[in-house]
Amino acid sequence: MFDMIKTAIFDLDGTLIDSLFDLGDSANKSLAELGFPQHPIEDYKMFVGNGAATLCERILPEGRKTEENKKAVLEGFAKYYEACGFAHTTAYDGMPELVKKLSAAGVLCAVASNKPDVFSKRVVEKLYGEGAFALVMGKREGVPTKPQPDIVFNICKELGVGTESAVFIGDSSVDVETAHNAGLPCIGCVWGFRGEKELRESGCDYIAAAPEDIFRIAAGN
Repeated sequence: MFDMIKTAIFDLDGTLIDSLFDLGDSANKSLAELGFPQHPIEDYKMFVGNGAATLCERILPEGRKTEENKKAVLEGFAKYYEACGFAHTTAYDGMPELVKKLSAAGVLCAVASNKPDVFSKRVVEKLYGEGAFALVMGKREGVPTKPQPDIVFNICKELGVGTESAVFIGDSSVDVETAHNAGLPCIGCVWGFRGEKELRESGCDYIAAAPEDIFRIAAGN
């Protein structure tokens, strides 16, 4: 078992955690504070995925996407998101157990997120417990966001492992592109924000309908 896969790198939002309400609510509060129209929470499934800065640009009305407005929305979003304390964010059913099972089988588990590094570490520790992952890495200053592969290479370097025995696990085309840009296969999670159709159309290598499918695929079964 696990002759090939030694490292499992997980996306965070939409893969390990359902954070949609807290993300959308924080963004909407920032928009409202600045006098801009808000969006239905469900619409945020298509807004998130490329980092907070891109999120705040996407939610601004056409013709109002100035640098000044983007900065103001981003500052408000960060303020409200930190204040919410991830109150409505939960781990997807079966994922904490999956991570424990993979780790027990000798697979190094890590997190690669476009969420700011401080928030990524905080929410993972809250929902998965301290030490559940060998490494949690979010967006850092000066490092390109996914789908650029830098975060994958940085994780592998810090863990002292090669990419040839790693797999990337995510829920969107951004994750598929990230994996392929880094030379990794991608396992797509259909329970996430974007769904099976986007994963298949973006060329995802494997599709997981449930967390146990990830273990089966990683084990080569």
